[in-house]
Order: sequence, then structure tokens, then C-alpha cells
Amino acid sequence: MASLLNNPTVRGIAFQIVFVLVLGWLVWDIIDNTARNLQKANIAAGYGFLGRTAGFGIIQRVIDYTEASSYGRALVIGLVNTLIVAGLGIVFATILGFIVGVARLSSNWLVSRTAAAFVEILRNIPLLLQLFFWYFVVLRNLPGMRERMTLIHGVDLNIGGLHVPRLVAGDGLWLVLASIPVAIAAAIFVTKWGHDRQSETGVRPPIGTINTALILGLPIVAFFIAGRPISVDFPIFNETGPLLRRGFQAGTGMTIIPEFIGLLLALSLYTSTYIAEVVRAGIQAVSRGQTEAAHSLGLRAGPTLRLIVLPQAMRIIIPPLTNQYLNLTKNSSLAVAIAYPDLVAVGGTVLNQTGQAVEIVSIWMLFYLGLSVLTSMVMGYFNKRAALVER
Repeated sequence: MASLLNNPTVRGIAFQIVFVLVLGWLVWDIIDNTARNLQKANIAAGYGFLGRTAGFGIIQRVIDYTEASSYGRALVIGLVNTLIVAGLGIVFATILGFIVGVARLSSNWLVSRTAAAFVEILRNIPLLLQLFFWYFVVLRNLPGMRERMTLIHGVDLNIGGLHVPRLVAGDGLWLVLASIPVAIAAAIFVTKWGHDRQSETGVRPPIGTINTALILGLPIVAFFIAGRPISVDFPIFNETGPLLRRGFQAGTGMTIIPEFIGLLLALSLYTSTYIAEVVRAGIQAVSRGQTEAAHSLGLRAGPTLRLIVLPQAMRIIIPPLTNQYLNLTKNSSLAVAIAYPDLVAVGGTVLNQTGQAVEIVSIWMLFYLGLSVLTSMVMGYFNKRAALVER
């Protein structure tokens, strides 16, 4: 017996068994206690309420929804809205973050100081305050519903949101959509061919120009072959007539609500400052000798950064960049502060009407957990692609 207790393997297995048993008892106790409390409060447990009529409207929706739709469909609308703002936020924050990160290392004093001020100011102001600034200070002080501020032809802004042209699909759109993956596949093939040719001959083909022509040109050609199946519906603004009839006509163009604009601006700008610091650190971690060697071969600053420094820096940038993507996704739940109908805001309305707190909170937790795991898996794939391969 003493020999077994002194065996580290046996002790390790014993401790793990005890830990699993204690954890299982705690989980069972929480579930049992919750079920008994719900029974005492006469609250039916389960997700059957998702099929009942919601009875409330949602100001932004990309799939069909009415007040007669179910609670389940309302939550799907909130989920889609969350994915839209998080996805666009990641794209804009990444682009802006890389630009600012590179600008911080510029030899131009004005450019580097401006980038540094951008980072230091925005990352030290809480995200919620920035969200309030963009929504209440900027967007809520735009011209009223009967007025407009024209940015460019067909794009106007007022307190109701950003009014932009809407694309209307017609017959033959399938051909344009089918040409997009074909163009992407062709661009991937050309990229591989170009790299192989460069390795064999030392001459770099114009891969960027060819890929741009493929990705843009092929859908354009398909567009005309299909008989131009996409039309543009511009927003119509009435400037004359009775006061109540002035403003943008309903059903014309597309309106991007101010809640979405404010949330997207706050998330993108705030997260871009952290991404900028990640990019700056990654570039500085690459040996200075790499840059000097590239310059000695005649490469200019732009190609050196794009072809030599950034590919090596990405090995350092990707892991912390993943954290920023996860933070942006979870920070999107602050949308409830300005009534943007994301999953948390819509779920809160459903919770107030049904009292199904446990079920709604579990849906929130499972969604954000699943989205975070998926993001980590995708970024992990890119991290492996960028990692050094031992020979």
C-alpha cells in the first residue's frame, strides 16, 4: 500500500479521479438546485418557448421577420446581426491596425507621431465611452429625418442612418455568383504557378495584376453575359410637399441604422489600436539584418516590408492577433447599451417576456463559446501555415 502511495503515476490517477468526482457532484448539485428553484417559482424549464410568437419588432434584419415570428427566429436575427458587426469589425480593425502599426515605425516624424497619438488616445479610453461618443455625441446630432447631409451622389446621412443605394437581383444572377469562386480558384492557381516560376527562374511574374484582373474581370464579364442581372435602387428624398411627407421614401435604397454605425466605429477603432501595437512589435522582432540585406540587393522599402519583413513578422503577429479578434467578438455584446439588436439585446427582450433566464443565458454562452472556438481554430490554421518548418 505504501509503495502505491509513493508511486507518482498512481497518485496522479487518484487525484484526477477525485477531481472528476468532486466536479461532477458540483455540476449535479447546481443543476438540481436550479431545477428545484424553477419548480418553486412555477417556471417551466426547457426550450419549448422558442416556438411561441415573439410579438416585438427588430429594427435591423437581413432575413424575413415580423412581430408574428417566433422567439427562435428573433434569436436567429440577433445572432446574424452579431456575426455581421463582428465580421465587419474584424476586417476594418485589421486593415486599420496594420496601417497604423506600420505607420508607427515610419521614418517620417509627423506620420509616426500621429499614429502614436491615435493609439495612445483610443486604447486608453474605455470602449463603452467611445461607443457612447460615436452614438450620442456624433450620430444623434446629425440632421433630422426631414433633412439630409449628402456625402456623395446617392449616399446621404441623417439621424435615421446612412442611406445608400440597394442592389436588386434579377434573373441570371447565379452566373455572376458562380464566377466568383471560379475566379478565386484561378487566382490561387496563378499564385502557385507564379511562386514556382520565381523559384525556377528568379523572375517574379505580375501575380498581383493577373489575380486582380481575374477576381474583378471574370465576374464583370459574367455580369454582361447574363444580361446585367443586377440593378441599383437609389434612395429617394422628398424635399417639397407637406412636412410629414418630406424625407426619404420608405422602400427606396437601403438604410444602415445609426446603432450599427456607432457600434462598428467603436469596435473597429478601439481594437485597431491593439492590433497596431501587435503589428509594430512583430515587425520590430524581425532582425534588422533582414532589412539591410534586402536593401543591399536593391529592394526598396515597400517591397522589403511586403516580401521580407511582414512574412516573418506574421509568425509573431498571429497568436496575439487571435486574442484581439476574440475580444472584438465578445465586446460586440456592448451593443445592448445603444439598443443595437444583437444576440444579447434580442435575448434580453425574450428573457423579459418569457422569464426563461437559464435557457437564454445558456444560448448566449454557447454562441459566444462556439464562435470563439471557431475563431481560434481558423487562426490556429493560419498560425501553422506561417510557422517555421523544421527540416
